[in-house]
Formats: sequence, C-alpha cells, structure tokens
Amino acid sequence: MASAVPGSLRGRAAIVGAATYGIGESPGQRPLDLAARAARLALDDAGLALLDVDALFVCTPDDALSGLSAAEYLGIHPKFTENNRTGGSAFHSHLIVASLMLDAGLCDTALIMYGSNQRTSTGGLVSMRLPSPYEKPYKPLTPLSSYALAAARHMHQYGTTRADLAEVAVAARRWAQLNPEAFMREELTVEDCLKARLVSDPLSVRDCCLVTDGAAAVVLTRADRAAHLKSKPVYILGAAAATWYSGVDQSQDLTVTAAAESSRRAYEMAGVCAADIDVVQVYDAFSINTLLFLEDLGFCAKGEGGAFVQGGRIAPGGDLPVNTNGGGLSCCHPGMYGLFTMVESCVQLRGQGGARQVAGAEMALAHANGGTLSSQATLILGTSATL
Repeated sequence: MASAVPGSLRGRAAIVGAATYGIGESPGQRPLDLAARAARLALDDAGLALLDVDALFVCTPDDALSGLSAAEYLGIHPKFTENNRTGGSAFHSHLIVASLMLDAGLCDTALIMYGSNQRTSTGGLVSMRLPSPYEKPYKPLTPLSSYALAAARHMHQYGTTRADLAEVAVAARRWAQLNPEAFMREELTVEDCLKARLVSDPLSVRDCCLVTDGAAAVVLTRADRAAHLKSKPVYILGAAAATWYSGVDQSQDLTVTAAAESSRRAYEMAGVCAADIDVVQVYDAFSINTLLFLEDLGFCAKGEGGAFVQGGRIAPGGDLPVNTNGGGLSCCHPGMYGLFTMVESCVQLRGQGGARQVAGAEMALAHANGGTLSSQATLILGTSATL
C-alpha cells in the first residue's frame, strides 16, 4: 500500500451505526417517517441515543429544508444541520463534512439519514430536476435518456454490447438472491435482459433501477470514541467528491465521469489503490453506471468495462464483489441510493452479510453518483486492521 497523504482525515472518524428500514413497500409512511426509523435503528446499532446527536445531515426528496424538519421531528437541537443536495452523491459529501467537523471537535456524534416513499406515493421514478434548455426540445426521459446517451456512446466508442450491460444486471440479481431484504429476487438471465422491453435505446427495463420505498442512516464519531461503542467501527480511510457539470449535454466525454477525479483523491488520502479493495459498492441507477464507474475507479482500463464484467466476474464467486446487496438494480432504489452503498459497506466490513458475506473483507469502496453523471463521490472504508 502507498503512504497516506500527510494531514489527511485517514482513520480519524468512523461509522459506528448503520441501518436500513422499509425497503420495498412501506405504505402510509412519509419520507421523514422512514428516515427517522432508520436513524433510530442506526443509533441503537451504535449504542447511542437521539440526544447524543449534535450534527444532522439529511436530504429527503420532498423537502428542501429537510434539515430543519428532521431536527424537529426527531426532537433534537443539533449544533449543525446540512441538507446539501447533489442527488445521490449528497450523502457521501455529508460524510466528508461530518468527518471534518468531528476531527475539528465541532461535534461529537453525526447522523446522516435519508428516506423516500417513492414507490407507494407515486408508483414511478420521480426526477428532482428538469431537462436543461438544450435537451428539452428533444423530449428526453429524465434522467433515463441521459444515461442511455452515455451507454450508446460507450458502445460506439468501445464496442460494448447490450449483453455486457446484461451481465451487470444479472450479477446484481444474483447478489440480491442472497439478500433477504432485496426487493427483486426472481431468477434473471442475460437472455431475459436482451428480450426485455426497451425504455430508452439501448437501455431496457432490466438496465434500469428499481422504484422502491426505503430509508438508510449511518452514525459517525471520532475514532478514539468509536473503539468504546457497541458495534465494530468502520473507519473512513479516504473520501473525496467532484462535480463536473449539471446537465449531461455539457459533458466533454460521455464515457468519462468525475469518478476518475474523486477516486484518485480518495485513494491518495487512504494510501491505497484499486487493487487493495476487497468489496465495491457503486451507485447502479442504470447498468451503464457500473461499467463507467469500474473504469473510472481504476478496476479496469477505460473502454474495458464490458469485457471486465463478463462471465460473472462481479457476481457471487467472481473476482471482484460488486454491489453485494443487489444494488439499485435489484435490492432497492428509493429515489436516491447513495447512502445504501455506505450501509452495505459496513455490513461487509463487519462480517454481517450472511449468505452474501465476502470472506475476509477488510476494505470497501463506496461510490455514489448525483444528477445525470454530474456529481461523483468516493469513500474508502476499512476495518481496524487497515489503520
């Protein structure tokens, strides 16, 4: 392993509580109801109480001032609240700010929470943004058409096929079949994906994330305190974010994302490289995301993502475990999926994965995407053995 960047936050803060709640369908519950329940479970996991929370990070799909609403709902008076909204990558950015605040002594217990009732309230994917003025005349399906555009370009430039994309969806389903919490666990084959209804060419319904309800939460504290709490700490080794544009029409290269930048800085802080990672959780809102991110995160060269995932390489039993809970394609996708990559990383690093547990997992990469491939954020997480 390479040496860590001097002055970094490596190992100074840890996730000490992690939980999900209400994955699938939770009728009659609002986003904040779901998020609060996940928060209580995460605090219980850490052996802490609501009144211990003095920094609150939240972003719900229905409330632009959710930091205020959540504090009131939980009955707490935090020193600091934030609801930065960069889409699904917001929660990784929340973790970066929380880690800085903990290290500076500005707070002692940080709670990051999210919930959505998207499936039972609307029955369909609800985008938090409108097409840009440059895209609007072409009547895109937002956000799907932006990802379809990236997929089409990757196919044109590198020879990627729909069968390669299908391998991503099938791998996710195979992991989901090992996860009793996953929403979609039925058998899925490459042939099923290739025969599935096209939604935005070249992406079919099997290339698209689920629409579910669900909530997630994590609790962080300083490393010196973490060792004395209830659950096994998961340490933040490296963390970085990068935003390159808002609308995908402003991308200089549809096959390269800001993950190439965020991961480089996260690896540098952690003092590791892609080869050191045991388990990978990426924001797979669409199957093309997994290919793009595996390339940009350094697990294979640009353009080789399609070949890399062939033959079950990222599925159970493969060389690189990716999205071990089933991901957004088969476990859950309640509007924004980013926080769930953190929770599943904790599950794996604590050895709590049951049938889906990756043996000997000591270091995880959790990566999230926001907007239409607009904002990227990468976390490197590890057990005490990695410090």
